[in-house]
Amino acid sequence: MSAVAHELPASAVNAKLIALISSAAIAVGILLSGFVISEPAPYELYMAGLIAVWALFGLKISRAIVPLLLLLVAMNIGGMIAMTQMADLANTPLYLAVSLFLAFSAVFFASVTSVQPDLYRLIFVAYVVSAVATSLLGIAGYFHAFPGAEMFTKYDRAAGAFQDPNVFGPFLVLPGTYLLYLLLTGPVSRMPLLAVPLLIITAGIFFSFSRGAWGMFAVSAVLLTACLFLQSASGMFRLRVVVMTIAALALLVIAILVILQLPGVSDMFTQRAQLEQSYDTARLGRFARYTIGFQLALEHPFGIGPLVFGTIYGEDTHDIWLKALMDYGWLGFVSFLTLTLWTIGAGFRILLRDRPWQPYLLCAYVAYLGNIGLGTFIDIDHWRHLYLLLGLIWGAIALEYRHQKELRLARPVAVPAI
Repeated sequence: MSAVAHELPASAVNAKLIALISSAAIAVGILLSGFVISEPAPYELYMAGLIAVWALFGLKISRAIVPLLLLLVAMNIGGMIAMTQMADLANTPLYLAVSLFLAFSAVFFASVTSVQPDLYRLIFVAYVVSAVATSLLGIAGYFHAFPGAEMFTKYDRAAGAFQDPNVFGPFLVLPGTYLLYLLLTGPVSRMPLLAVPLLIITAGIFFSFSRGAWGMFAVSAVLLTACLFLQSASGMFRLRVVVMTIAALALLVIAILVILQLPGVSDMFTQRAQLEQSYDTARLGRFARYTIGFQLALEHPFGIGPLVFGTIYGEDTHDIWLKALMDYGWLGFVSFLTLTLWTIGAGFRILLRDRPWQPYLLCAYVAYLGNIGLGTFIDIDHWRHLYLLLGLIWGAIALEYRHQKELRLARPVAVPAI
């Protein structure tokens, strides 16, 4: 028999090649998500092109993902209506263009993962690589490891390749949570390989001196551990989770005590660890602006326009709910609130089901809860990783929808007795 007979058909070779190229393209996009020094960032430019190309060659949107698409589009329509209330548009069209792009990016990630669930692992691995790289930049900047390294800091805090340490820190929470999951559930032989990137990412979160990131990582770790404990029926596994959690907490406390001995770290930690900062409780501080903003929302149901609130009161809203009311009007607020409640409810319903994609859903879900909780105290409107989290969760929702549909079709139909 000739060797030609053993060769794969050209269609199979082409399909495999397309799958490899598409997977690599998504991995590059995730890697770029850790480098957002200016807007539009390379991430936006690259992903906008990738989404357009994918749409041309058959982006499949599951019926289960349609609510995500409709609610995000409705929110952005609210932003466009709010823009009509502005006397001077300034940079508003660009701001709304980024908002709309991020909305489509969430739908894109939900669509590709619902069609190719194997992409979950690739996305998480690429995210870890990106997080480690930007963490190293932030740590190097904080310690002035090389000339010009201070460009990776802001306000004497590690910012990595981000504009703001308060975005840099939360960006690291999902990969940190994922590495923690692998540590708790993987073989002992892999622990040293996982511990190194986890320590780097944890250091990045610490040196960002972002109270929100500290709280998010702590809450995500606790929720992850609790879910793993409840999900498993094995007494040995539960014991392992408890022992490793205690050991991790002990190591964390020791590491923090050692780090606090470094010059300047203790003072910054003490300052940032306070629950209230001067800019929170001032006359027109963050908390005072909340009251003013919600009263303003009652007078302006269509909103006052993106970024206008900051020009009036000197500082932006620093609250995602107030941000939605001011920048996207009541239409945007209701859309975002509905999307948040739907995501939390639908994600929770399938959170502990034994599926190949369940570990990724679990990590994304607990990180998403942390981001939404933090949104009450800070503006998370243009956080790229928030829309990635939405896409990952809704991708799992669509996969579960398809799985249940296949089970119903496979179920034998009862034949009535004659």
